[in-house]
Amino acid sequence: MITLVHFQTCLSEFAEKFDKLVSKYDHTIQHSSELEAVINDYSLFVTDQENKAAWEQLEHSELEELDSLVWALRNKSAQCVAIMEKYRALKLENGDVQIADYFKNIEECIDKEFGSFHVTSDSNVLLVGSGSFPMTPLLIAKRTGAQVVGIDIDEESITLGRKVVETLGTDLKIRLESTLLEDLDYTREATHIIFSSTVAPKYELLDQLHALTNAQVVVAMRYGDQLKSLFNYPMIETDSSKWKLVDTILRPDDVFDIALYQKA
Repeated sequence: MITLVHFQTCLSEFAEKFDKLVSKYDHTIQHSSELEAVINDYSLFVTDQENKAAWEQLEHSELEELDSLVWALRNKSAQCVAIMEKYRALKLENGDVQIADYFKNIEECIDKEFGSFHVTSDSNVLLVGSGSFPMTPLLIAKRTGAQVVGIDIDEESITLGRKVVETLGTDLKIRLESTLLEDLDYTREATHIIFSSTVAPKYELLDQLHALTNAQVVVAMRYGDQLKSLFNYPMIETDSSKWKLVDTILRPDDVFDIALYQKA
């Protein structure tokens, strides 16, 4: 079993690598292979059950430096995932369709979600945090024929994402917008809303959505608890007078879990 000291050392090393890789991004694919290797290693690290005992020991400690390290890992890994999506979109522009192991894992995760979401051709799906390579909109639109809108506050992500959709999503009902939830008319029409696991304020946005959505909307929240919280933002309690948690989908071998909410 991994020792506690070694576990902490691994966390610090990943944080340093993420920090360097974020600073290296220059809107080209120059450092894409390096980033893919680190993200793939990190994905394996947070889904490795042998690390669970070490994480539980750390989780029950009261070290201030641990809290700051965990938040740094969440924030930097989220930035690196966003950058890796940009690398994938840029590569697609150049005709390179190879897929990193991390993306294979994510696409498998998305594929497993369909049975829980009950999306049909009549559904209106909204993805919050669509990213530069909008895998979820593409897979949902292809599989179901539903209308899908993705939003992201990163202008570059939307620009790259639209090019990906033009290449891979011809004739699909997909629209990507760089806007806020409150400024999107489609929010009230949405039957299904999906949050990316790397959207930091998703539970604040969930409370905000209560006044912006219809009564039948289903919200799927991708999150990471326990060891997986190192790679995703964890589940938190929400105002029970607004939303009720109707189901959770826990998948030990995947990088995130899912919580489904409906209006109370």
